[in-house]
Amino acid sequence: MTDRPSTPIPPAATPFDQVDQAIATLVSRKQVWAQTSIADRIVYLRECVNGVMTVAASWAIAANIAKGIDPNSSLAGEDWLTGPVATLLTLQGLIKTLEAEGQLKPPAIAPRPDGQVVAQVFPDNWLDRLMWLGFQGEVWIEPDQPATQGKIYRQTLQPGAVSLVLGAGNVSAIAALDSLHKLFAENQVVLLKMNPVNAYAGEFLEKALQPLIQSGFLAIVYGGADLGQYLCQHPLIETIHITGSHHTHDAIVWGSTLKEQQQRKAAHNPILTKPITSELGCVTPILIVPGTWSAADIAFQARQVASMVAHNASFNCVAAKVVITASGWHQQDEFLHHLHQSLAAIPPRKAYYPGAHDRYQAFLDQYPQAIALGTHTEGSIPWTVISNVPPDADEYALQTEAFCGVLAEVTLEANNAKDFLAKAVPFVNESIWGNLSCVLLIDPKTQRRDQTELDDAIAQLEYGAIGINVWTGMMFMLAGATWGAFPRNPLDDVCSGRGIVHNSYLFDHPQKTVLRAPFRIFPTPTWFADHKNLRQVAIRYAKLVANPSLDKFLSVILAALKG
Repeated sequence: MTDRPSTPIPPAATPFDQVDQAIATLVSRKQVWAQTSIADRIVYLRECVNGVMTVAASWAIAANIAKGIDPNSSLAGEDWLTGPVATLLTLQGLIKTLEAEGQLKPPAIAPRPDGQVVAQVFPDNWLDRLMWLGFQGEVWIEPDQPATQGKIYRQTLQPGAVSLVLGAGNVSAIAALDSLHKLFAENQVVLLKMNPVNAYAGEFLEKALQPLIQSGFLAIVYGGADLGQYLCQHPLIETIHITGSHHTHDAIVWGSTLKEQQQRKAAHNPILTKPITSELGCVTPILIVPGTWSAADIAFQARQVASMVAHNASFNCVAAKVVITASGWHQQDEFLHHLHQSLAAIPPRKAYYPGAHDRYQAFLDQYPQAIALGTHTEGSIPWTVISNVPPDADEYALQTEAFCGVLAEVTLEANNAKDFLAKAVPFVNESIWGNLSCVLLIDPKTQRRDQTELDDAIAQLEYGAIGINVWTGMMFMLAGATWGAFPRNPLDDVCSGRGIVHNSYLFDHPQKTVLRAPFRIFPTPTWFADHKNLRQVAIRYAKLVANPSLDKFLSVILAALKG
């Protein structure tokens, strides 16, 4: 019997003098990076692919242990996917784009009837076409903008810059992907400050991305809020990207107290004047378009929505937070009943993210009708539904991201799909906080019958990531998808953030990404909480992405069929 791995030990905080030395090195190397050839950049990316594979198992196990997951369980595959696999997919996507001189031609690109350009970006190779049957991912370009790509690779003179990336604490690949975007899409060298919640992952990123670190183009440091504040105001840091809370963003940009923030916003006088981009969460709505669903349809979609809540213990910026149904849908009660059963069947997860219990209690204080489902263990938060939440713009559950396993249920007065879509789209755009992520579930017959209304709804949804019959968490994994809020947020009302990352096609003016999937996905999707063979799927998928071959593809499919 092997010993159970011990809880990862957080690295010591980096002394400020060492931080200054790291910044000085980046400053000295920023122009070198700006002038580094595409061929040399591809070499770095390929070396990083090998680097990720050398640490993949240790990286995933460390995340499992930190989150209270048995590293040998099926659920352990979750951190394989959201750590090593997501990083590998981005590395390979960037390689493919740079091999096309930064202007990789998408499989299809065409204007909509209103003139807005839409580019299909997924699937774009034989592997994904076979792996994700029936899926289609599109990047929508901002209206009245061209679908140009790879701006930094079209320009001859490139000014270098030093960027600070403030890493997220929930998903370990985020820090890596944000850093790679700054390097390869924006031409900026990176100082990455790990989040204290998952600072243990820094050890593996240092090894995986060692070629970039050794050449002085990337440095990784550790510390808390004091270091973050110091770095944001550091005179040699030129740009900033943060994934986290809008409260943290406003503390950085507008001041440490609410009073100071309000005064500075009123005076248009931010404390931070350097450029900052951000991804800051969302109260993600799930729109259930009324139709006629079979018993199997209801069971599948109940499992899917429950999994959107439970994935990563619900510590996801795209976790399902509000399920919206139509009052006139004859299967509304049946669907919600199955959804509750599906949530109750999911084992409790360790509430590893700081502040979760306080946030949960705040929801209980607001909603005494909240119902805890399933079992509850010490250190966990039960999956909890809040029924009959009024569809009012000032409602607490619609304006506050729970960042724990809470799901609100809202009913809109509507009798059919057309009526529901006409009311639901403006409701979520205007009355629910956030514009990062939205999911719409609609059966094939209703899609065909109301195709015009569905197309109009997708066009009108003001979200950066829109999933049609698929969780938007899947889009985080796709290198060609864009990741970020819908582009409308001013700095003084930042909402889900400003700017985008990922975007391996390097579109200069992306608006949003739309991912479409079959109504019933087969085999069991990798984000489903009850997947029976997720660890094996994820391990084999990592090997496939790192070095694609037909035998590795078949190995993944065989593992997936056991899910």
